[in-house]
Amino acid sequence: MRTLLLAPTLALALSTNVWAQSAGDFGACLSELRAPARAAGVSDAAYARHTQGLAPDMGVIEKLDNQPEFRTAIWDYMAGLVDEERVEQGRALLDQHRETLNQVAARFGVDAATVVAVWGVESNFGQSFGSYPLVQSLGTLSCFGRRQGYFRGEFFASLRILQAGHIAPERLVGSWAGAFGHTQFMPSTFERLAVDFDGDGKRDLMDSTADALASTANFLQKAGWQTGQVWGFEVKLPAGFNTGGEGRRTKRAMADWAARGLKRVDGSALPAQGSAGLMTPAGPSGPAFLVTRNFDALYSYNAAESYGLAIAHLSDRLRGGAPFATPWPTDDLGLSRAERREIQSLLLLRGHDIGTVDGMLGDKSRAAIRAEQTRLGHEASGRAGQKLLKALRN
Repeated sequence: MRTLLLAPTLALALSTNVWAQSAGDFGACLSELRAPARAAGVSDAAYARHTQGLAPDMGVIEKLDNQPEFRTAIWDYMAGLVDEERVEQGRALLDQHRETLNQVAARFGVDAATVVAVWGVESNFGQSFGSYPLVQSLGTLSCFGRRQGYFRGEFFASLRILQAGHIAPERLVGSWAGAFGHTQFMPSTFERLAVDFDGDGKRDLMDSTADALASTANFLQKAGWQTGQVWGFEVKLPAGFNTGGEGRRTKRAMADWAARGLKRVDGSALPAQGSAGLMTPAGPSGPAFLVTRNFDALYSYNAAESYGLAIAHLSDRLRGGAPFATPWPTDDLGLSRAERREIQSLLLLRGHDIGTVDGMLGDKSRAAIRAEQTRLGHEASGRAGQKLLKALRN
């Protein structure tokens, strides 16, 4: 009994000692970084002002080191990012910011629907910025864990942003890894590509929608966006088509693809000019796309084909386009955000402690989903799809 009573106390003491050691190491590290920060253009006064009393957030090291066990299927990813809720809201914002978006398109050559699609995917149109103070999270990542050299560059960039007065210190918050603002720029990307579009003398991606939209268009322009060119389109593959060796980067002339039997998904012929790569994110039995260099520009924003496809498809939907014609190769399609919120509400009704109903299926939600799948005799994968939603409704 005595051992049982002492165990929590001992654990707390060990945890406190570890934290104290981390805090001491962090203070020493910040002192050592003062000189390289100065060499990187951060004044001693700005460095002292923004790091004084700063404590490490070791939670970001856990996020850096722990790869998530749950992998998202492409049909789940697309269902959550390009749903009717986001399409409707995006169209409303296209109308609301039409004048600014027209000016952005005139200056940078990137159409309004594409810019708004990036906005929607990156921060749900400014509703999901992230809540990590960048100086704290990037400072911690500069002193602990992997890739310290990379994060130190971003840490110094965040301090230069504050030093220049573009964003107030209390407003410089974002993801645990340092991305911030309406369209989630890293600090170094902000320094290279953010623009002051509203003319107030500041480049503000947090509180100036005009600056954020223009900066996004500037990013895409610099990434090689070609005005007037489509990102790509869905195609129909001929029976038995061999997709081996094909991909986004293997560009072929449209005439070559036509000669191999590819057509637009509606049966019409391919364009006579241009080149594209063939992308089959779910294999040859799922939707297939010919993608141009404009898709590569979208890809460069986050270096993931699924991400680029979400922006591309959302931009088409904002223009009035339809969902993909070819179904995903699964008998259990993904859920929209509204349906994910419904799943969470149904889990709460069954007594599961999952926290807030927010449409984000995190660890607690997936644990509850596994429990319900076990009860229902389903595979306990922790994944929520249409089958589980139907079962819980019943």
